[in-house]
Amino acid sequence: MLKRLGFDLVAESAAQLPALLRQVEDAVGTGELKLPEGFRSTPDSHAFSLPGPVRNRQLRGAFALLASLLLASNQKEAAQAALAGIARLVTADRWNIFLGSQTTSGQEVKLEALAGRSFSTGGPLTFDEQWRRELLDLVEPPKTEASRVGYEAAARITAIRKTEEGRRVVAVPLVNGDRVLGVLEGIRLKAGARPFSQTEADFLTALTIPIAASLSNSVRIAEAEHSSLTDDLTKLHNARYLRQFLVNEIKRARRYGAKVAALFLDLDDFKRVNDVHGHLAGSHALMEIAAVILPSVRDTDCVVRYGGDEFVVILPDTGVEEAVQVAERIRTKIERHEFSGGRHLKVALTASLGIAVFPQHALSPRQLIVSADRAMYQAKAAHKNCVRIVVESDAADRNGTAEEHPVLQPAQFQRIPDQKLIS
Repeated sequence: MLKRLGFDLVAESAAQLPALLRQVEDAVGTGELKLPEGFRSTPDSHAFSLPGPVRNRQLRGAFALLASLLLASNQKEAAQAALAGIARLVTADRWNIFLGSQTTSGQEVKLEALAGRSFSTGGPLTFDEQWRRELLDLVEPPKTEASRVGYEAAARITAIRKTEEGRRVVAVPLVNGDRVLGVLEGIRLKAGARPFSQTEADFLTALTIPIAASLSNSVRIAEAEHSSLTDDLTKLHNARYLRQFLVNEIKRARRYGAKVAALFLDLDDFKRVNDVHGHLAGSHALMEIAAVILPSVRDTDCVVRYGGDEFVVILPDTGVEEAVQVAERIRTKIERHEFSGGRHLKVALTASLGIAVFPQHALSPRQLIVSADRAMYQAKAAHKNCVRIVVESDAADRNGTAEEHPVLQPAQFQRIPDQKLIS
């Protein structure tokens, strides 16, 4: 009811709620609401405004901080920009950022370390070349847990200034929308250090609004990017990720004289599963295939759902013999596995696998996939449920004249510098 009326209020205890509800009921007709004693509004986190008056230096610094937050692509970068900027606007020996998470009971908030940095207070910090370098450095995680002041700020949703264990501490909640994401914490460690002022606390409260927004947005950006590189059904990597991964691995292999193996896997007669048991059972079987393949490879290998019932496995630093061992291991596991289709069906499946290795069979990412695909068709022609290595004469046209795979076009891979034969 409070949300619909446009209020966002915090009570110190549940016993205060009846008093608030009575006042809300009384105020509905008049449109006026006076908060009962002990209640307060949460900070407005939907707009950015500095408490006035502010000095020109503070104003320039605040806008520099905002600009650096706009460039952050993940939470670590956002936290890094926030710490480097805040330290130049409000003096402290150390700044920390903690993120909040619910405990198992669901009632309390646990503050977990995201980033921290110590700063010298020997002189004023400026937004100069040193600041730019700091933005490129990795911040270290806080060496201690959040202070009691930090937990109090998160619980009360307001800036708190206190002395804790001889240290001057200020903690400001990071609020985005209706959520408290975490806490920004500043500490003055030296004996006799002056306490944080109310003006500094107000200034920090204003700055935490864009910081919290950046931390929240960077999570959404990371999730969107991860989603764009992930197959929705199997949660394996998709063809877009394959292109990026393979181009990078081929570059690295060329630089260090290493090998890269590609396995192209196609399930045998998979259409029969869909026809007999339905497409839902077929989709579930594909998810089971992913669960069979992943334990058969290393963490550094790349497993991709290429499309339909086709899968590609990229094995960095792997030659032909090792690739054959991996392919046979995968083939055997698939042959022995009873696929439930999500309904305890006990469906039997087999797979045909083709192998090609860079630079033995191909000199480019495109050629490597095409060659492994050809080897897979050779396995299909050899009565299926087997592994075949592409015949070197048939890997053919390593200069790029081989017939293109109908799905994989050359433009999907970028050119690798200083390599004429790579598309």
